[in-house]
Amino acid sequence: TQDKANIISVMKLKLRIREEMKDAMRSGEREKLKVIRLIISSVKQVEIDTRKDIDDDNQILEIINKMVKQRRDSVKQFTAGNRQDLVDIELSEINILENYLPAQLNEQEIELLIDEVLSEIAATDIKDMGKAMAAIKIKINGRADMSLVSQDIRSRLSK
Repeated sequence: TQDKANIISVMKLKLRIREEMKDAMRSGEREKLKVIRLIISSVKQVEIDTRKDIDDDNQILEIINKMVKQRRDSVKQFTAGNRQDLVDIELSEINILENYLPAQLNEQEIELLIDEVLSEIAATDIKDMGKAMAAIKIKINGRADMSLVSQDIRSRLSK
């Protein structure tokens, strides 16, 4: 199984997801299987909508990031609605989804990237927010919560 783990780590993300679906089926991990099927379904939906096959890991990462964001929003709503049972389900799904995302940046790394981007594009006020977000999104590439990054950039440009 160590050899299999090494092979999977260098595999393209789409193939890795399919392999892990088979493993989850064999081992009876229902929760993981459900989430993997949701990923595959979301990728298929985008392929159908765009009429193109998705082979680029970055596109798949964007889809998974969107799924994580949707679940985080749901957690907020379920917490406000006092539905801990649903919060637990969403958090469990987020945990599984995050296994497919690259390692998250820490606060200091995010701050450095924001500094770098703001100086690169010579951002001075809130009018530069769109340019800043477009530039930082490429550099962060799924390794941070973009809503938090957006808040940070907005607060810096509003000064």
